[in-house]
Amino acid sequence: MANIELVIFDLDGTLLDTIEDLGDSVNEVLRQRQFPEHSYRDYREYIGDGMEMLIRRALPGAVASDPEVVAEVLADYQVAYGRNWNNKSRPYDGIPECLDRLTQKGLQLAVLSNKPDHFTRLCVSELLPGIDFAMVCGDREGIARKPDPGGALAIAGQIGVDAERTLFAGDSNVDITTAVSAGMVPVGVLWGFRAEDELRAAGALHLVSKPDEIVDLA
Repeated sequence: MANIELVIFDLDGTLLDTIEDLGDSVNEVLRQRQFPEHSYRDYREYIGDGMEMLIRRALPGAVASDPEVVAEVLADYQVAYGRNWNNKSRPYDGIPECLDRLTQKGLQLAVLSNKPDHFTRLCVSELLPGIDFAMVCGDREGIARKPDPGGALAIAGQIGVDAERTLFAGDSNVDITTAVSAGMVPVGVLWGFRAEDELRAAGALHLVSKPDEIVDLA
């Protein structure tokens, strides 16, 4: 493996445990409309492809394909999540120390999420204060969402690091596929929302069960 100079992290399920705030926010909106609610286990599978897809997966089949309903529920969800995003969310154990150690080793750090950009920046600034990220990027106009590699390659290009010297860490097949497509080192984290088999099938080169193991890889 080439000397690593940059580590790009997914956010939800990788750096931060956000599942309860996300699930509570969707369930609040579903409950208001008398739609069935879902468990946190369900939301572990629904999350990862952006907010609109999260809402489509959570809605009953009869209305999930109705663009008007999806748009209305999505708007309500964004308001609900704006109230709830930091009720229970927190960094995973060992993440702040991992990020500090990577910085001490001289590596650049970045975040790439499919969460809307303003929520991504808010979560990082409030829940990971003091971490010197070179870039923090969420879902935004002009950049295709993961698993399209464009966002990851744009981060590496702007920081000035070659793709093969970039490690990409995430908890889902979306993240691993992004890393593989970008020519980066794909690392699956096992403390997040998805299962080991999914990460292996997507092409994870390394699997880590503790954040410190990322430092060892870098």
